[in-house]
Amino acid sequence: MTEHVTALVERLRSHFGSRALALDIACNEPTLELAVGDWFAAAQELRDAFGFEIATDLCGVDYLSYGDDEWDTTDVSSEGFSRGVEGLGPGRFKWGQQPHEMGPKKDVNDVMPEAETPSRRFAVVVHLLSIRNNQRLRLRCHCGDEAVAVVPSLVGIWPGLNWFEREAFDLFGIIFDGHPDLRRLLTDYGFVGHPFRKDFPLIGNVEVRYDQDKQRVVYEPVSIEPRVLVPRVIRDDSRYLQAANEKFANVKATPTPNPAPGSGEASRTAETALKKEVTP
Repeated sequence: MTEHVTALVERLRSHFGSRALALDIACNEPTLELAVGDWFAAAQELRDAFGFEIATDLCGVDYLSYGDDEWDTTDVSSEGFSRGVEGLGPGRFKWGQQPHEMGPKKDVNDVMPEAETPSRRFAVVVHLLSIRNNQRLRLRCHCGDEAVAVVPSLVGIWPGLNWFEREAFDLFGIIFDGHPDLRRLLTDYGFVGHPFRKDFPLIGNVEVRYDQDKQRVVYEPVSIEPRVLVPRVIRDDSRYLQAANEKFANVKATPTPNPAPGSGEASRTAETALKKEVTP
């Protein structure tokens, strides 16, 4: 941990006091967590008093199913696709068949109980940069109400966050109070739901294609089945060994430049060749 990061953390702790719900350091970058009521005022103070004149990024976070997985680690082998279970966790269902409990489904006819929603499900994260002080800060705020996630807009402080907040509204359904033009940014007109929420089906709810007969785009029920995703695993198999062998072969095949005539190296090379010829 560098000294200027430690000094920034101590200054933040002294300035915000009890308003700082959490102040941690991860990857050599401090994270300041604030309440919704202190979100806008604290952002102004960070810009004016701490010199964070640039907001480089803003995103939403959905903590539903945070820390859960869909892998069986006790009754199966430690390799292969058999570890994946038929989960009914967030996203593993068809539209209109949302389950009410995270975790694996044992039977297709199981009736799931009511949802166990985390008390602080949605959050907004902003990354700040101070060019003058060569410092970075991660700012986080949990939305107060899970049913209607609302936080104050920071466009009045950092105008560059305009489309970032629109994106978070579109994908997570987080409402930014005071935004000058809060409307969807990436999804189509009439789109139902917010696709980055954990309870949105990973397969979507409709398929879109161009119908040649009707000469227009048509919407149809999704045809693919939900499944448990398999995490990407890098293995030391033959592909990597082959690549290493090919690289070694290319190095060996690289021709050695001939020494210049009359040089000492040329004489030694000729002498070595002569010895090879006369050796029985």
